[in-house]
Amino acid sequence: MDKIPQVTEVRFLELKNYFNLVESFLKEGKEVRITPKGDSMRPFIIGGRDSVVLTSLSRSPEVGDIVLAMVKGRYIMHRVIMVEGSRLTLMGDGNVKGTERCVVDDVKGIVSEIHKESGRRVKPGKGRIWRLLLPIRKVLVVIHKRIWK
Repeated sequence: MDKIPQVTEVRFLELKNYFNLVESFLKEGKEVRITPKGDSMRPFIIGGRDSVVLTSLSRSPEVGDIVLAMVKGRYIMHRVIMVEGSRLTLMGDGNVKGTERCVVDDVKGIVSEIHKESGRRVKPGKGRIWRLLLPIRKVLVVIHKRIWK
């Protein structure tokens, strides 16, 4: 039996082009699965290991939603911590200070599912208790990093 050659094509995209593609898929109503980088959403999303499914906006973002937004020319994935009309304040779960502000039109997608490294799928919660733990969050994140590297 003849072996069928397997061809794998690899293309590299600039980050801007990558997110333009993500945005266009979301605008078409498609779900998009991406693997975020960084620790700003730890412990709920581990950058470089977990992936998330993004869906287009079918409703206005609410406090507790995790969103992908364009803020000051860069894409960030953080949790909505305050809604004032069309203005949103965002903060990463792994952050202890510092917030970002944007408007609803800057939001490109909402996280509808988190795929853990183990293969388990998790519906994102609203992070109510985690937001209350802000005063001791730094200690909790450090402990989490040491235990689950």
